[in-house]
Amino acid sequence: MSLSLWVLVALLAGLFAGAAAQAWGLPGGAGTADLIGAVGALWLNALKMTIIPLVFSLLVTGIGSIADAAATGRLALKALMVFAILLLGSTVYAIFASEALHLLWPIDPAGAAVLLAGAPDAAVVRESATGGGLAAFLTSLAPANPIRAAADDAILGIVVFAIAFGFAVTRLSPGRRAPLVEFFEAVSETMIIIVHWVLLAAPIGVFALSMGVGLNAGLGALGTLGHYVSMVVLAQVGLILLIYAFVVPWGRIGLARFARGIIPAQVVAFSTQSSLASLPAMVEQARTALGVSTATAGLVLPLAVAVFRFTSPVANLAVVIYVAHLHGVDIHPAAWIAGGLTAIAISIGSVGLPGQVSFFVSIAPICLALGVPIQVLPLLLAVEVIPDIFRTIGNVTADLAAARIVEGRDAVAEPDPAAGI
Repeated sequence: MSLSLWVLVALLAGLFAGAAAQAWGLPGGAGTADLIGAVGALWLNALKMTIIPLVFSLLVTGIGSIADAAATGRLALKALMVFAILLLGSTVYAIFASEALHLLWPIDPAGAAVLLAGAPDAAVVRESATGGGLAAFLTSLAPANPIRAAADDAILGIVVFAIAFGFAVTRLSPGRRAPLVEFFEAVSETMIIIVHWVLLAAPIGVFALSMGVGLNAGLGALGTLGHYVSMVVLAQVGLILLIYAFVVPWGRIGLARFARGIIPAQVVAFSTQSSLASLPAMVEQARTALGVSTATAGLVLPLAVAVFRFTSPVANLAVVIYVAHLHGVDIHPAAWIAGGLTAIAISIGSVGLPGQVSFFVSIAPICLALGVPIQVLPLLLAVEVIPDIFRTIGNVTADLAAARIVEGRDAVAEPDPAAGI
């Protein structure tokens, strides 16, 4: 059984064990409850300690990858521009769509209280660096002391500093640049190894956290978790539908042909939950069904898989907005800008990470930028299996749409076997 399923089983087992202890008593009483809470808090802290070094190193190496790709020629630069437009559009969509969904289908306040009941320090709500409005937002863009900003979890300042550092590295001579890039690649790989070690204990950590929820509030959290999964999936489905609508005029392809042509790649994405594993099917379908030239498909699609995740801002912001509503956190306009910029930067830097690693590494920095507590994230990680399927399907759909858009009016439409042309 995969680790994702083990974590899901641990979540359910913890909720039921906590509910049973609530009904019939817990051996050891308050002392045992405190010990269980400490185990969950320890596991959460072990994840949190990797955030700053991993985010910084991933952004530096990710920017290096983009700069290298842009230097390879006009087609690559055009692809990067299409990616950037899609990422910006998906980020704006994410904010409006998620907030609209919460207006139409708000979280039950009782359910929110139940889910937060067992999370460590759940009542502590951080003040975001942008809570003071536009002036505070502008000030936070350039941390006077990056080390102190890291210690204070001032993630936006760290992201801006990492981006500036990454672009500065690309201006160095190859002899000076290579050791720095290799150093940060080694740092990111080391942090990922640590995260993998911590995630091996995820069933234990999630069991402890969910048992705390069950102990305090019984099984009422299950309904809220189901609501959370539905909201994140709905936000992603909306984005996928927008991709279909967007590719018709800009990709110069019929809706039916595009929809029919990408199905094989979407099936692979559904079964593997991996954009990389879907790459061969994407290249084949782009060439044979979508009329994308071999040269464009061979450059754009691997570049898309290696550099960008189009659905990441939507999925990640949907999670963060849900957590904000759970805690009743009011997000100021300047904070939305900070969260959106962080979401875009993180979506680039976290490409290629395994799903469970990328969930926490991608979402926690956005939470910190918006002043949203992260204590409940491990419980949401346990039910990430279903949203992750739609993340991958959305990425594959957008990658193929981008390839078709980059091909543009110069495309030489190859016969579509399914249409019998």
